Amino acid sequence: MVENSSGIKSGSNLEKLLRSGQFAVTAELGPPRGADRSAIEKKAGILKGYGDAFNITDCQTAVVRMSSIAASRIVLDAGLEPIIQMTCRDRNRIAIQSDLLGAAALGAKNLLCLTGDHQKFGDHPMAKGVFDIDSIQLIHMVKTLRDGKKFQGGQELKASEPKFFIGAAENPFADPFKFRAIRLAKKIAAGADFIQTQIIYNTKKFKEWMKIVTDMGLHEKTFILAGVAPLKSAGMAKHMKHNVPGMDVSDEVVNRMTVASAAKKGKEEGMKICLEVIEQVREVKGVAGVHIMAVEWEEAVPEIVRQAGLYPRPVV
Repeated sequence: MVENSSGIKSGSNLEKLLRSGQFAVTAELGPPRGADRSAIEKKAGILKGYGDAFNITDCQTAVVRMSSIAASRIVLDAGLEPIIQMTCRDRNRIAIQSDLLGAAALGAKNLLCLTGDHQKFGDHPMAKGVFDIDSIQLIHMVKTLRDGKKFQGGQELKASEPKFFIGAAENPFADPFKFRAIRLAKKIAAGADFIQTQIIYNTKKFKEWMKIVTDMGLHEKTFILAGVAPLKSAGMAKHMKHNVPGMDVSDEVVNRMTVASAAKKGKEEGMKICLEVIEQVREVKGVAGVHIMAVEWEEAVPEIVRQAGLYPRPVV
């Protein structure tokens, strides 16, 4: 993997840690469905010290939540480093670039570029989706702002440029499988500095994907963080297996969660499975860290990080 401190692009803690060769830990902090900043401050208090940076989701699952940019400023005030998520669903290229300048002015240094869940899956299914550009075009636009000091329309950016450590998401399990590494290569070519993957429950398939990725030398051009998540119940496992596109949840995992849930030990088993996945992916060539997605279960993150032997976090 890339292990050097030269060529710093944003100066973020996450970037410096990854470039120093340390194994990174990121996690998610979801903004509330309301205007109460104390909800974010409470989650920040739980997570502080247990990750190197934290994804601030952008109306995840197309459900209205507090602005990821505003929430990120609150997270910064609480002493944590945010990774602002930016989706293409709700903004055209003018609004996106405006928000990027504003986010940088507020102190944001990490950005995750996403196309975004379709609005039909959210709480306003009749809303008009924008999708003026897709995630790959968004990555390139951010890189052009940062490195070329130019807006997407070609005009020169004469003021201070937004210096983001640019992230992207990738799903090793979506069909057609043989094209997943090629899509990753396109995101890297567009300017992705780091990658966070879909949640991993099928480690065998993930290892197959990473073999293709490393054979192509992509792990030397970006930092790949393996996505993990603790399951809460058999119902959650079955929902992910049958209803979430691009998820690969094995029958073994579902059966383990079914037995554990019947014994009222679903969360304990879910944590155990998550820790097993972390242990396995840490040994995979090209994996530079893990991204923990404990959705609305922030309390699980400190325990996972501690039990995985990833605490305390290094200082760079």
